[in-house]
Amino acid sequence: MKLVPLADRVVLKQLVAEETTKSGIVLPGQNKEKPQQAEVVAVGPGGVVDGKEVKMEVKVGDQVIYSKYAGTDVKVEEEEYIIVKQNDILAVIQ
Repeated sequence: MKLVPLADRVVLKQLVAEETTKSGIVLPGQNKEKPQQAEVVAVGPGGVVDGKEVKMEVKVGDQVIYSKYAGTDVKVEEEEYIIVKQNDILAVIQ
């Protein structure tokens, strides 16, 4: 099954939270807050939203930072995704 977002929606796959100590030991982030960093998996076509033309500014493969409480969590075939509106994406990581 494939997720195809509509209008100005973007499907994100959250990146795994890891923390590195000063000595270089990597601690998996299981009890910490979810990071607000994700990879773009699918992008809607854009179009007219609330009477304004929306041009999609992200593309599949981009790593982005999104609003903390944005989006809808969905699970498809044991994979977890977040569907957000493009305006909930705060920045693209380059």
